[in-house]
Amino acid sequence: MKVAVLADDYQWEELNSSLPENECFRAINMEDFIFANASIFLYLKDDFSALPFSLFTKPIIINSVTATLQEINAPANVFRINGWQTFLQRPVWEIAGKLNESFRAETGLLNKKLIHVPDEVGFPSARVVAMIINEAFFALQDDVSTKNEIDIAMKLGTNYPYGPFEWADKIGKQNIYTLLKNLSKTESRYTPSAQLQNEIQGNI
Repeated sequence: MKVAVLADDYQWEELNSSLPENECFRAINMEDFIFANASIFLYLKDDFSALPFSLFTKPIIINSVTATLQEINAPANVFRINGWQTFLQRPVWEIAGKLNESFRAETGLLNKKLIHVPDEVGFPSARVVAMIINEAFFALQDDVSTKNEIDIAMKLGTNYPYGPFEWADKIGKQNIYTLLKNLSKTESRYTPSAQLQNEIQGNI
């Protein structure tokens, strides 16, 4: 019983460091992934538009922070997690989809505690981290302090593993911006800062 994984180098390193030894098979391409002899499939690439869901009979978990299962019309054996860098190594994963006892038994191979969350844009922890990063960009925009000083203050003051700008670099500013932009369509408090947008566009 194996977990078939299609991931980039950073995701694979994080995942493999937190799973039982020899439980994961890393596919080198889509064909190897689809036809792997596995009991669960973990697709962590950002783009899953070409993923042929109909070919999978076993559970398949995708990295989809902003697109919901309903939006992509995913079948019942498809589940969502947050595959952003720094999130895969966590002992607890937030997961969206139709969980049942059979699924939980198969996902025991992942050695993760699964917290079921609604199939909504973002995940609770992703939204919180995105907001923290956005507030840090607002502070930078208002000349409150420098990036380095804000990172140090947040790590020392809150015991976060990374400062907000370190986190943004690891996750990817574009990922943060895309999530905030999607969330801001219904909640203005998620409106991305001009500083974040300017950095993405290369204006700074």
